[in-house]
Amino acid sequence: MSVIYGRVALIGLGLIASSMFWAMKRGGLAGEVTGYARSAETRETAREIGLCDRVCDSAAEAVDGADLVVLCVPVGAMGAVAQEIAPALKPGATVSDVGSVKKAVISAVAPHLPQGVHFVPAHPMAGTEHSGPTSGFAELFDNKYCLIVPVTGSDRAAVNRLESLWHALGSKTDEMDADHHDLVCAVTSHAPHLIAYTMVGVADDIRRVTDSEVIKYSAAGFRDFTRIAASDPTMWRDVFLSNKDATLEILGRFTEELFALQKAIRDGDGDHLHEYFTRTRAIRKGIIDAGQDTDAPDFGRGKV
Repeated sequence: MSVIYGRVALIGLGLIASSMFWAMKRGGLAGEVTGYARSAETRETAREIGLCDRVCDSAAEAVDGADLVVLCVPVGAMGAVAQEIAPALKPGATVSDVGSVKKAVISAVAPHLPQGVHFVPAHPMAGTEHSGPTSGFAELFDNKYCLIVPVTGSDRAAVNRLESLWHALGSKTDEMDADHHDLVCAVTSHAPHLIAYTMVGVADDIRRVTDSEVIKYSAAGFRDFTRIAASDPTMWRDVFLSNKDATLEILGRFTEELFALQKAIRDGDGDHLHEYFTRTRAIRKGIIDAGQDTDAPDFGRGKV
C-alpha cells in the first residue's frame, strides 16, 4: 500500500480514531497523523501509548495543514467542533466523520465549512463495547462496511479518495443518501441498542431474579445484551436524540411484532411462533453467509 493522505487529523481519540490510526500505520496510508482530544488526560494517555504521530493541545492546531480531517467525537458535539476548526482548515482539504447518524451531522457540520473544503460524511459499521484511546486495534475495520454519504455537490475525486482510504483500512464500502442511511442504522444498530439497554434495565428491576443469578447465568443469552448495553452512554444518548424519527419508526414496528408474539404465546399458537423463528433464523444465516459474524458458539468473541 502507499500513502493516500499526506497528513490526517483525528479529532477525538476514542475507539474508532485509535483504530484508524493503528490501521493507517499498519498500511502506511498517511505521512503523518495528528490527534486531539478535549480531555487533557486522554491526550496524555495517547502520548504515552504512541497514539498519533503528534498529539496537539487544540483542535485548530491538529487540523493545520491536514489533507483529511476526521471528526471522531459524539454526534452532539460535531457542530461545535466544526465551527472551532473551520478557520484553520487547509483549502482543498477533506472533512469527514465517523458518526452513526448522518442527516443531523450534515446539518450541524456543513454550514461551518469554508468554500474549497470538501465534506464527505462516513460511518464505519464496526465497534466494540469498549471506548477510549487504549481501546483501538488495527483489525477493527477488516471485512466490515463503511457507509459513505456524499452531500449535495460533493467532489467526486474527494469521495473516491476517502473510499480508497477505507478500503485500505480493511473495509468494504457502500454509498447511500443520509435519510436512507439513518433508516438502515435504526434497524441494524440503533433500535437493537435501545432494546438491549431496556432488557438490561428490566433484569435490574425484576427482584425475583437476584443480581448474582443475572451474572451467574448470563451466558444463556443475557450476556450479549449486556455487551451491547456497555457501550458509551454519551455517544448513544446523542445517537437517539439525533436519529429520533427513524428510531421511533422502527421501535413502533418492533412494538407491533412484540404484541403479535405475546398474543401467539397467550393463545398457544405454536405454528405462528415456529414460522416466525424460522424466518428470523434465516436472517441470522444470511449475516453469517455475508461474513459479518461467525457461527461459532461464542459468537467469535472469545472468553470475555
